Amino acid sequence: MREPKLIDYTLLTLLSLIWASAFFNIKIATYSYGPIMIAFLRILFGAIPVVGLCLIKKIKIEAFSKDWYLFALIGIINLVIPFFLIAYGVQKVQSNLAAILMASTPLSATVLAHFFAKNEKINSPKIFGVLIGFSGIVFLFSDSILINKENFSSAIFILVGSTFYVIGGLLTLRISNKKNENVTSSILIWAAILILPLSMVVSYFNSSHIFNFIYDLNFSHRLDSTLALIYLGVVPTGLAWLIRFRILKNNGLVFQAQVAYLIPIFGIILGYIFLKELITIKVLVAVIAVIIGIYLVKKSSKVNITSA
Repeated sequence: MREPKLIDYTLLTLLSLIWASAFFNIKIATYSYGPIMIAFLRILFGAIPVVGLCLIKKIKIEAFSKDWYLFALIGIINLVIPFFLIAYGVQKVQSNLAAILMASTPLSATVLAHFFAKNEKINSPKIFGVLIGFSGIVFLFSDSILINKENFSSAIFILVGSTFYVIGGLLTLRISNKKNENVTSSILIWAAILILPLSMVVSYFNSSHIFNFIYDLNFSHRLDSTLALIYLGVVPTGLAWLIRFRILKNNGLVFQAQVAYLIPIFGIILGYIFLKELITIKVLVAVIAVIIGIYLVKKSSKVNITSA
């Protein structure tokens, strides 16, 4: 891993903007699609351009090689589960709130990376910075205007989804010696293969309609929801995964996880521009907290890399 340069911070900002745009598009998609179908089509539309890029560049796709089980596991943990949980949660909360809740990622990333990743050891300034950022998330839960008894569980689902992103990131480091296009394609392929069978198994034991994609097999969906789904697949899934893997490989999990501090800022702006979503005082206070957090985490990370 190397000390972050201008190009790394540029990619981190671009990744934040792309992922922030996903939330209001997920919200639009939920107007006409269920969470399982949203997750499946995100993965499918995301796989098409990435696999196509591999074919054009003649990059071997190792989805069914000896490491197939890793690709399949990462596909489930880093795509299927969080895509479903976030889509389910966004149905009942504002998209900007979902973007802010994703700022919990660096906290779990810092703790897990300390035990499972090299050169990502935790220190006091890093913990302090992450806790300040996460305190903004905790404070946000006191906003009764945005979070109440009706959508509290939805907000928790989004938080849990963000943790699966971190676990998936740790697993991705185990295959960081492979070309990022190959890894991204292989993971997307396995996620696309497994999501519908898994949802059928779960729906067999749980009759809730949220696990059943059959209801979405029709041609009466809204145009804006369909366009949002296509965008979600091609850009925040396909393109963003290529950027994310490069950041993980060059700068490590904790640096990449700082993307969650920028997502709320862009998420609030985009949610207001496209959906006219409410921005409360507590939302602004929470965002200020995560901005302070990213500064402290970035500063402590820089010290670690330089001294290594």
